[in-house]
Amino acid sequence: MSLEVKDIMGRVAIAVLEEASFTEIVEAMERFAVGAVTVIDAERRPVGVVSEDDLLLKEADTVRHSVSSLESRQQQQEHRKAAGVTAAQLMTSPAITVTPGTSVRDAARLMHAKRVKQLPVIDTNTGRIVGTLHQRDVLRVFIRPVEELATDIRAVLPNPAAFTVDIHQGVVTVSGVVEWKSQALALTEQIRLIEGVVDVRSEVTFDKDDLLIMRSGM
Repeated sequence: MSLEVKDIMGRVAIAVLEEASFTEIVEAMERFAVGAVTVIDAERRPVGVVSEDDLLLKEADTVRHSVSSLESRQQQQEHRKAAGVTAAQLMTSPAITVTPGTSVRDAARLMHAKRVKQLPVIDTNTGRIVGTLHQRDVLRVFIRPVEELATDIRAVLPNPAAFTVDIHQGVVTVSGVVEWKSQALALTEQIRLIEGVVDVRSEVTFDKDDLLIMRSGM
């Protein structure tokens, strides 16, 4: 079974309103021990995110002048943020969001692609924030109980009684016999895709090499 965001997300929506002050944002980060907060509008819909990096620009930006057209777009944006005093002025927009039904694997890919450490979770009907998904929530799947992991693995085995499965610190060793080589390879990939599996060591053997037959017939 593929885990979804709703299975692991934090139910507390760590957010501030657009008019929240610089100090209020820092206090929220400190209170909840997070590196970013979601900025929401009056209807609790995410409109952006303020991260520690955004706030650090206030201290790092030593050039206090109006934005110049000779600067790059990124430099102009950084100067604007450095001069900002409210969440609306400091935030990176638009907010990158997921829904409770988003798969954990897709959420992890989104975090990696966008280089963000947390994602606001929004209700699919209202667009309002209902929680927050942190990197540590995603990584928690790798410490799932062994019994729970074993149940998911047995669910993808064609005949569970014909296979032996050993799990040690997330590494799965599976052995057994299938008819075709393609079946052995497919089974390994199915197990590898289960949330919480760190690696798969396949000792599954096969009776017939259908991949060799396909290559020779080309």
